[in-house]
Amino acid sequence: MIKRPKPERFRLRRTMMFMNAQKPGLIKDAYIYGCDSIMLDLEDAVAENQKDAARFSLYHALTTIDYGNTEVIVRINGLDTPHWQEDIRVCVAGGADGIRIAKCESAQDVLTVEAAVEAAEKEFGVEVGRTLLMAALESPKGILNAYEICAASDRMFGVAISGGDFRKCMQTTFQPDGVDMLAARGQMLIAARAAGIQCFDTVFTNLDDEEGFRAEVLQNKAMGFDGKSLINPKQIRFVHEVFAPTEKEIRQAEKIVRAFEEQSKAGVGVFTVDGKMIDVAFIPGARRTLRLAKACGMYEGDLV
Repeated sequence: MIKRPKPERFRLRRTMMFMNAQKPGLIKDAYIYGCDSIMLDLEDAVAENQKDAARFSLYHALTTIDYGNTEVIVRINGLDTPHWQEDIRVCVAGGADGIRIAKCESAQDVLTVEAAVEAAEKEFGVEVGRTLLMAALESPKGILNAYEICAASDRMFGVAISGGDFRKCMQTTFQPDGVDMLAARGQMLIAARAAGIQCFDTVFTNLDDEEGFRAEVLQNKAMGFDGKSLINPKQIRFVHEVFAPTEKEIRQAEKIVRAFEEQSKAGVGVFTVDGKMIDVAFIPGARRTLRLAKACGMYEGDLV
């Protein structure tokens, strides 16, 4: 049985690529694509009469495939189905890094899943607290309750919006400029930042619209998302490029942190870097840039 290291609540998650957990040929080599996280799907991708077969395939994959440093998350079926409890048992028994709660609408949904996860950890001899959680917000109620969901558990590492179901609930359709989901994305981002967890955008399903995909990814980055859900390996590279800091940003962050450390020793609180006034408020952002650069393999310094 493959033993995976303990999952990290905060790690690089620019890309989460969905894969049907029922298809061994698809998921056995998923790590070769280079995404940060694999999302093995037991929900929408699996027909109702194939749920047991999908769980069997999932358990086999989790226990026999070495995914290396690629994080492995599983999307379980919704709490309104008869499948979610057995989904959780298989995820925990197999050693999944985390569980995505589909159609999450309240803090109680998170607590319900958390209790089932802890029971499964005890049942299968897994360290209690090892299995992380994230929530998918797919309805107006989920968006309105975003903060309480994000803050419901110490296991929570992130929250994501699901465009298809949300648009259906809002009686709208995809708009190229993102106006159909702008309010929901913004509210979810604010809630995630207030709770101190990560935030991920929905998939872009039109694989033929490369221009539209790129525009949406750039908008995601500008809004403050940590990453994006994907459905095709060819989408990975551009997302990684966009969500990585530029060399200019890295150099500037390094200058700011280095100057801050030097000026602090001299008792100076406000100083200039390249003609720009800098104070303590700039430092967390600069260090965050350097941590992201290091996680992306772009920075080898120690000013993080």
